[in-house]
Amino acid sequence: MSNSPSPVTVYFDGSCPLCRAEIGVYKKSDGSNEVQWCDVSANALPAGMTREQAMARFHVRNDKGEMVSGAKAFIALWLSLPRWRLLGRIASLPPLPWILEGAYRAFLPIRPLLQKIARRN
Repeated sequence: MSNSPSPVTVYFDGSCPLCRAEIGVYKKSDGSNEVQWCDVSANALPAGMTREQAMARFHVRNDKGEMVSGAKAFIALWLSLPRWRLLGRIASLPPLPWILEGAYRAFLPIRPLLQKIARRN
């Protein structure tokens, strides 16, 4: 049995211009070739998750094989990329995960409006 970490798998909404742009930044980062990128809008769904669940929040299967979402998912992604690792470590410090989750939940209701604006530009 191997003790090496599992590859991080990122499940993102490729139909969202905001999400595509942000994921594009991460994909250009060192270490991104070690991450599995799955577009849930193209039916790359995590096992046991419906399309609606996958599209509703940002999900990451972390290096321990755990599925996390929202702020915890961003932190897991940041920790997996060398350029973003410091941000991930800082964001992991209490009470920041809780605060970031609150900000993420506040963002979700306005996401559709921001998507419409982004599609027009």
